[in-house]
Amino acid sequence: MLQPKKTKFRRQQKGRMKGVAQRGNQLAFGSFGIKSLDTMWITGRQIEAARVAVTRYMQRQGQIWIRIFPDKPITKKPAEVRMGKGKGNPEGFVSPVTPGRILIEVEGVSFEVAKEALRLAAQKLPITTKFIVRRDYDAQTQNA
Repeated sequence: MLQPKKTKFRRQQKGRMKGVAQRGNQLAFGSFGIKSLDTMWITGRQIEAARVAVTRYMQRQGQIWIRIFPDKPITKKPAEVRMGKGKGNPEGFVSPVTPGRILIEVEGVSFEVAKEALRLAAQKLPITTKFIVRRDYDAQTQNA
């Protein structure tokens, strides 16, 4: 599961996720990708499930890039605990995602394979996504 090796502080405040992604909103590595259309926290387990879905479908062809990393610690108090007595213990890590953020990129496979692989990955994520293609992508040169 994805998580940071070390953090400066064990606990973090929730924060707010307003607006759209200012960075990480363009394809940087691959020719295909999935872009977030919602605002939500994505857990390390969900990212890992999406990664496994993509690699299984692509059968070790091409290359994938995961553009988000869960580095925000999330705390939880045990069930049926009274109010107060401090913040709960860290339970896992999430990645805050805003609309426009590229989540996964793929390169080195055909359009059809990439579209299906990223569709399977999107099913594992709790947000609505959009399949995107690099602006200068040309299917004829890729098939030759």
